Amino acid sequence: MVWITRERPKIDRLACPWLIRRFIDPTAEIVFVPESQVGVQAQLLNATPFDVPGVEYSHYEDQCTFDYFLQKHNLTDPALLAIAPIVRGADTDDHSLAPQAAGLWAISAGMAFNIPDDQQLLAQGMIIYDALYSWAKHMQSVKHTQSPTERLLLEVLHTYLKPTGKRKTPNWVKELKELIQDQIDTNLTLSLNELSESLAVNPAYVSRAFSRYFDDLSFGEYIRKLRINKAVHLLESTQYSLSEIAYLTGFSDQSHFTRIFKKLMGQNPSDYRKSGRKSKADTKG
Repeated sequence: MVWITRERPKIDRLACPWLIRRFIDPTAEIVFVPESQVGVQAQLLNATPFDVPGVEYSHYEDQCTFDYFLQKHNLTDPALLAIAPIVRGADTDDHSLAPQAAGLWAISAGMAFNIPDDQQLLAQGMIIYDALYSWAKHMQSVKHTQSPTERLLLEVLHTYLKPTGKRKTPNWVKELKELIQDQIDTNLTLSLNELSESLAVNPAYVSRAFSRYFDDLSFGEYIRKLRINKAVHLLESTQYSLSEIAYLTGFSDQSHFTRIFKKLMGQNPSDYRKSGRKSKADTKG
């Protein structure tokens, strides 16, 4: 079967041919032509057009053509369903849909820039999407490595748990606080349960040991406090939306961010930002 679409593919027009050949029609021929020629060439070649306006295999509302292929052909493989929001986010420039969307767009745009021949571009795209599928199928929970902060925290907790007979603040506490603060605006994913499992120590004991030197807060409370401090800085110094700030400070969504911010700061982040702007305006006046 012949499938036809616009030339110079990047996201949907590489993802869909990959999906066709891997799950729908292994011997499919994919043809790329100028957009103005898709309709004419589709009739001449008896080809099925896709990812162009006015055809069946296209975008619908906020869904991209890849989504329609999944629905049309009843493809329910969980790995494909995990790939769908990545493709959709990259194709629609809504990178909030999946953290991998921005990377997929960057790689796809770079390939299109480097490779002028569309069939060669498709061949490389098949490799990219085979790799993405393998990740989605087998490796979503695999981490590349522990973060430096996590390794340090494990090391210092091992040191702390060795009996010393003294009750003074260890030398590493100040350094640890600074390192956590340095890392708070990155993907900080420290888990007390993971730490406890690694240490072979009850989580409650680790929690008590941590809170003794960190403002009498649990590990989770301390991290949350630093995230709110970072959010305050972003509210005061940037024009990021609340959803963007929630993402950058590690909250699951804007609602969660707003709830925790209000609990710790006494007002919603939007009200905090407004009051800050008003205060600056009054000062200028």
